[in-house]
Amino acid sequence: MTFQLALWIELLAAGLGGLQGALFATTQRDRRIDVLGVLVIGIVVSLGGALLRDLLLNQPPVVIWVNVYLLVAAGAAGVGMLVHPIVARAGWAITVLDAVVMGLFGAIAATKALSLGVGSVGALVVGVVGAIGGGMLRDVILARPVSVLHVGTLYAVAAGSGVAVLLVLLRFGVPVPTAGLLSTALTAALRIAAVRFDWRFPAAGPQRPPTVTR
Repeated sequence: MTFQLALWIELLAAGLGGLQGALFATTQRDRRIDVLGVLVIGIVVSLGGALLRDLLLNQPPVVIWVNVYLLVAAGAAGVGMLVHPIVARAGWAITVLDAVVMGLFGAIAATKALSLGVGSVGALVVGVVGAIGGGMLRDVILARPVSVLHVGTLYAVAAGSGVAVLLVLLRFGVPVPTAGLLSTALTAALRIAAVRFDWRFPAAGPQRPPTVTR
């Protein structure tokens, strides 16, 4: 079975990632991010997962070697800055876009791993890293708690579930585009449901009582 994906699918993911990253950055008012900072965050969210994916796979980072990825990411981030006033009051739109981007990046990363001969377990790991890598780098740059390491709404679980379904479907001979679409839909649905219904794992260890100020 051929596991290669069409270039336009990867560029679509890069564009959506840049758009989501820029929209997210413009909501961080306490960070006082300027226009250049929003552009950088958009590019990091768009291409960070692919960069980490290729490093794990010991491959030349395609987002650096192929100009079109950077151009699409930067252009989408610019669009995100322009449309932010329109969607500023629709926080759910950023959550939905983030969920879809996670699903796309996870499916693309796992598919690329399989195309290079990586086993199913390794492809699962690469897929999860590809899905959440951009968000992790974004949190590091913004000095925020890294989503995957703190109590939150099943960030990595949603990504891992979608990638796992992709691998199972491919094992049963489902065409790559169909498997990728179903994988993306599952990741997005789990992520959105987790945010909507506040699904999360319990915190590890004893919790500090709230500080009472007088």
